[in-house]
Amino acid sequence: MKIKVLGPGCARCHQTEQLVRETVAEAGVEAEIEKVTEVMKIAQYGVFGTPAVVIDEEVKSVGRIPKKEEILKWIKK
Repeated sequence: MKIKVLGPGCARCHQTEQLVRETVAEAGVEAEIEKVTEVMKIAQYGVFGTPAVVIDEEVKSVGRIPKKEEILKWIKK
């Protein structure tokens, strides 16, 4: 599983990345987590509000910090 946290580096983006990393670790799920900060790469996902979370190239959340329960649903298969 590939998870991308999209955001230029704002506090909310860092908070989202930390939350995603914690949730993945607690769930014991194997995932590659990448922080994408380049505006052009973020725009390629059609995302114009950050932070955003992309899992296996599917945009799951835009413009807000997702709740831990949401992240768990996304990563559990």
